[in-house]
Amino acid sequence: MTLAIGAVGIVAAVYALIAFRGSGMWPFALLLIVAMVPLVLSTVLALRLQTERQRWYAGNELQPVAMRMTPKALELACEGAAYPVVLPWQAVKGFRQEKLFGQYALELELASGVGATTAGVRGLDQPAVRTVVKPNPLLRPTGLFLVKALDQPVHVIDQALKHFSGGRAGVTQ
Repeated sequence: MTLAIGAVGIVAAVYALIAFRGSGMWPFALLLIVAMVPLVLSTVLALRLQTERQRWYAGNELQPVAMRMTPKALELACEGAAYPVVLPWQAVKGFRQEKLFGQYALELELASGVGATTAGVRGLDQPAVRTVVKPNPLLRPTGLFLVKALDQPVHVIDQALKHFSGGRAGVTQ
């Protein structure tokens, strides 16, 4: 629908440019074109992203577990990543529960200075993981796990994090 509205606006502006060539309407037609181009481009980019995701889902198996906790490390599955992220407990602060786009999500919080080359850390260097864990500073993070998609409530995840990490990690609001 958005693509159709943008296309109609651009076509109408081009028609006005041609039909009213000699009049002073051309600045308004150009302004309408400039206003509609981002609308069309954002819709095309969103459709392309959706197509890429569908292609990825068709070609890859989903990991059976989104998050696994052991006494040694936290293991996270990330959409689009070839293998799970493994983080030793000293590298993890926990998760922050944020409301993003009207839905609650758990965002991973790493300890300061932790990166892909930190000892014991595996998988942070994958492009799909970087976009989720270390997003572009100009954009808001997208969150790692939607709360409604998890099979355990947040308070149970918080208790498990505290148990396995020795009280170092947890869920904050």
